[in-house]
Amino acid sequence: MIDRDAVRSNAKYLRNVRPIDPEEICEYIEGSPHPAVVRETLREEAFDLGLVERDDGTFVPVADDPVPRRDWSPTEFPEAYAFAFEDLLVDRYGVNWHRGESGDRLREAIRRLKADYYYQNDVEYDEVAALGYGVYHLPDYYAAVGYVLDDVAERDLLPRTLRVLDVGAGTGGPALGLHDYLPDDGLVEYHAVEPSASADVLEHLLAETRPNFRTTVHRETAETFDPDSVLPDGEGFDLVCFANVLSELDDPTAVAERYLDAVADDGSFVGIAPADLNTSTELRDVERALAPADGDVTVYAPTLRLWPGHAPSDRGWSFDRGADVAAPSFQRRLDEAGAATEGRDPGDGTFANETVQFSYVVLRRDGERRVDVAADAGTYAKMAEMERHVTNRIDLLAVKLSHDLAEREGANPLFKVSDGSETVEHYAVLTKRDALNEAVARADYGDVLAFENVLCLWNDDEGAYNLVVDGETVVDRVA
Repeated sequence: MIDRDAVRSNAKYLRNVRPIDPEEICEYIEGSPHPAVVRETLREEAFDLGLVERDDGTFVPVADDPVPRRDWSPTEFPEAYAFAFEDLLVDRYGVNWHRGESGDRLREAIRRLKADYYYQNDVEYDEVAALGYGVYHLPDYYAAVGYVLDDVAERDLLPRTLRVLDVGAGTGGPALGLHDYLPDDGLVEYHAVEPSASADVLEHLLAETRPNFRTTVHRETAETFDPDSVLPDGEGFDLVCFANVLSELDDPTAVAERYLDAVADDGSFVGIAPADLNTSTELRDVERALAPADGDVTVYAPTLRLWPGHAPSDRGWSFDRGADVAAPSFQRRLDEAGAATEGRDPGDGTFANETVQFSYVVLRRDGERRVDVAADAGTYAKMAEMERHVTNRIDLLAVKLSHDLAEREGANPLFKVSDGSETVEHYAVLTKRDALNEAVARADYGDVLAFENVLCLWNDDEGAYNLVVDGETVVDRVA
């Protein structure tokens, strides 16, 4: 048994003098333990000591500066993870895992999972379902989490020493995305909560992470796990993430609220959901329950409340879209083998999921918001009072909450917008694009826009307000 106190004492003394070398420290520890034992002890104590391991095996203090924004936009799933995942498939079913009975079972599992999500059925993950889920969703879930982290890092709110809780971690897509987003010289204590067979896939893939990304998988349900059990007294998590799991909980609001209490005072609670109507709007329901207009929880992004004391009550269907992620080899193999036996066109991509679309929310308790602006009645119209402005031209402050939603080729570009006070949906319709109003089309998801002289109309067919952006309208990106 190594004397941990002695290791810690030597590390604290040397950290401000020179890089900490396990081969040097072992000489000062009673019993002269092997350097490998000292190295492993330093790894286990690294988070508390604020030390990161370098490629040469020595340890140095982690930098104080926050994680920089990455401008994340991956177009492929990293090969190391793809190979590690396919190793699982080969170990379980052999080199021809994508053909024959095993291929049929995996494809059926994916079809069943997609149907269960669509019809909001209970989802259970046995071994086959977990592997099928990984085949279909590892790449897009990997990509989605980085776009959300970009929003947090943009305001320097993602510390380089990071304590993370990933609730409903699944097969590991968000965990791997988080790992690759963070800098190599960062220090992470990562806890995953995952009770299903997906945890086997997760643990296998987490073995690909670097030493400074320390991982623990808790095979418990979100309802039974106690986040305080892994926290030092008086501390919280810098990041709590519910990625694509809220829709699978019986009482998502109650569970999310309990974990929100475990977030540090300057930490972030992140919720991510698939972009389809049911899961996306359920995420918004949870968001609005956790962050009421008169509460102490702030919506950091993307659905900003621009009017103090107000909260939206519209349907709330809103989602972002990232760059497509090319289908990795395991998706292509399963898809092509299925096409050959099912009589499909080999290029139809039934099991090649390259689209990255997701809904998300970031909540905080410290009042921070991605864009620190607020509307005032002396300058802008309020969406909660839009009925009084129908057929009038008005000035408006709003968040852009969609990409172009126009369904027909050649139709006027259409964008969901919000000021956080609305009771029904509002859409900006670009009928005549010019240099003074094209910001509505060019702005990114989550940007705040100022509309000057926009025409308000009621769309009876859609039960929504249309804000017509034409040659008389000026649109500026506020932030």
